[in-house]
Amino acid sequence: MIFDYETLKLIWWLFVGVLLVGFAITDGFDLGVGALLPFLGKNDDERRVIINSVGATWEGNQVWFVTAGGAIFAAWPVVYATAFSGFYIALMLTLFALFFRPVGFDYRSKVADPRWRTAWDWGLFTGGFVPALIFGVAFGNLLQGVPFSFDNDLRVTYSGSFLQLLNPFGLLAGVVSLSMLLMHGSVYLQIRTEGVIAARARRVTLITGAVFILTFILAGLWIMNGIEGYRIVSMLSANVASTPLDKVVEKTAGAWMNNYSTHPLLWLAPILGITGALLAIAASGSKKTIAAFIASSVMLAGVIFTAGIAMFPFIMPSSSDPRSSLTLWDVVSSHKTLQIMFWVVLVFLPIILVYTSWVYSVLRGKITVETIRANDHNIY
Repeated sequence: MIFDYETLKLIWWLFVGVLLVGFAITDGFDLGVGALLPFLGKNDDERRVIINSVGATWEGNQVWFVTAGGAIFAAWPVVYATAFSGFYIALMLTLFALFFRPVGFDYRSKVADPRWRTAWDWGLFTGGFVPALIFGVAFGNLLQGVPFSFDNDLRVTYSGSFLQLLNPFGLLAGVVSLSMLLMHGSVYLQIRTEGVIAARARRVTLITGAVFILTFILAGLWIMNGIEGYRIVSMLSANVASTPLDKVVEKTAGAWMNNYSTHPLLWLAPILGITGALLAIAASGSKKTIAAFIASSVMLAGVIFTAGIAMFPFIMPSSSDPRSSLTLWDVVSSHKTLQIMFWVVLVFLPIILVYTSWVYSVLRGKITVETIRANDHNIY
């Protein structure tokens, strides 16, 4: 099976979206649990319960994060390079925050001193809170456009600053991301814990779910009425641009809604985002934890594809020079590279899914205070 170049470009747009959804579902609840750690655990035993609810699987979940980053690098190298120019400080902050996770998990329980353990609890909080917030801020800025441009030799120039990323809409998108991952983490805690911790997690699910729905709707209304989107006016040839400069792009009000207007069925994505959250809240209240987790996962997929569909075919629009905007047509690797990677994904993605499912089936069950005390020296 050999696909033409344009078809492969579309396939890889979907692949990257699926990998981002996989990352959000698996590593997303790790981030949410970490951010909730200092607040849901009222003593050391309870905090160890929370830590060990994800302790056996968090490293495996990182595979989705690494794979998504690797896929972007391999399929969209220009996006990868330009993003590090525009979001360098934000990405470094995310990376430094993530450093707290492996050392926090491994070293927290090495010393019984409460001050030592409390310090690492806040380190794990940082490792969950900061990435969850920054991922949303980054998406919020992508929807507004990033101030970069290419010269005729395709050398990129970034004219913004880190503080400019912290604009009102970017911060609102950050709250959307943070609240949905906190909700996802609290739902997962209900699966792995019981008693007072699970009860606290149910309350968090209700609160963060309400915050997510409110901010997600507000962000959508803001995009519809207050943020200019981008659209391609012309290209060198249909759906083909040899470089990002081989096209004409205009910035206009309401452009991010064009795909939804043209294809009304695509409204299913934001509907799934909101419906998933509502069903997760309802299932959580009824203590149907597996159903709540499935609904929460649907919410995450709906939100990610809502943003992707709105921006399609743009990946990284430019606010300072719209013509320099990066789209899935003009930033991809060669036809041969995409073809080889297509087969690699087709072979290894099912293996990863099967193995991940097997790991979670083996490690299913509740983590309790009694479990912690009985295995004091064998677990985190």
